[in-house]
Amino acid sequence: MRIILISTPIGFLGSGKGGGVELTLNSLVSGLLSLGHSVEVIAPRNSKLYEGNEKAKLHFVEGENQISWQHQNYNSPITMPDNSVLAGMLEKALDISKEADVLLNMSYDWLPIWMTLNVDKPIAHIISMGSESLVISNLISKVYAKHPANFAFHSKIQADDYKFIKKPIIIGNGFKLDNYTFQDSVNGPLAWVGRVAPEKGLEDAVYIANKLGEKLNVWGVMEDEAYASKIEQSFPQGTIDWMGFLSTNELQKELGKCRVLLNTPKWNEAYGNVIVEALACGVPVAAYKRGGPSEIIQHGLTGYLADPDDKKNLLSYVEIIEKIKRKNCREWVEKNASADIFANKVVNWLNKVINEYK
Repeated sequence: MRIILISTPIGFLGSGKGGGVELTLNSLVSGLLSLGHSVEVIAPRNSKLYEGNEKAKLHFVEGENQISWQHQNYNSPITMPDNSVLAGMLEKALDISKEADVLLNMSYDWLPIWMTLNVDKPIAHIISMGSESLVISNLISKVYAKHPANFAFHSKIQADDYKFIKKPIIIGNGFKLDNYTFQDSVNGPLAWVGRVAPEKGLEDAVYIANKLGEKLNVWGVMEDEAYASKIEQSFPQGTIDWMGFLSTNELQKELGKCRVLLNTPKWNEAYGNVIVEALACGVPVAAYKRGGPSEIIQHGLTGYLADPDDKKNLLSYVEIIEKIKRKNCREWVEKNASADIFANKVVNWLNKVINEYK
């Protein structure tokens, strides 16, 4: 199969601005290549694919980034900057699509979904968020009525946000497990990983660290400095150890040393990539029972699920995290979330999409 992947328009691959989509894209490229498929990736200039994905051809597009829908209101209108990188990526995709079997869009935005109704080439969409935009959700509903196979979701709970989708295609996610080293560090520090932004709920994880009299290691892009500063001022100095954004290779080395990953989002995560990354290193997860993580974490086996926004309940699970056997965490990922497993699910789905166009 010849597949053209359209990347996120939020930032270049490697910047961290694209959040989980960056990791998902690289994992998918790795899996597709290992299965013998031909892959081309269209991404903003300065993008880099992970080591091992060199066989995928990378096309660069210049232009202005889109604003993430995580930072807009549900009723916001569609906006596009002049010299839009999203429009440029779609133009490039159409320009090189003659020999391709399918275009695979990984950006959560209006324009590529609208194009599905207006070009003959199959355009499949991995939806990376719950319903964050009224206008996008309405458009998905319209396109779904004509092309029901063209949308796939990471989790059932994410797909449930789109009430009009009766039989959602769930593909989960997967990772190149060679990139993650198992570590049996039962006495390590507390960890939190993610974009530092209000919807990620970092303050609840800092609360737990403070109650335990420990430091919290925080890895991720500092997206909202005012939010970060407010949290820092709300707790004793030194409670947070800001570790910055690291590449997957560097992050997994440090994350694997931790005894638990705290996951505290205030919104429905579509999947929860960082949870699987932690589990792949043998790190159990204590998380709120909300969104994709509630489908990933096996309560009592690979971590614990606390009542949403109940910090004390989450704290009680962190205090007994040593009951989780770290080898169970790695074994779950190997059986459920490898790059090859993920790529096979995507290929089976894409074949359905392509067959609808014949």
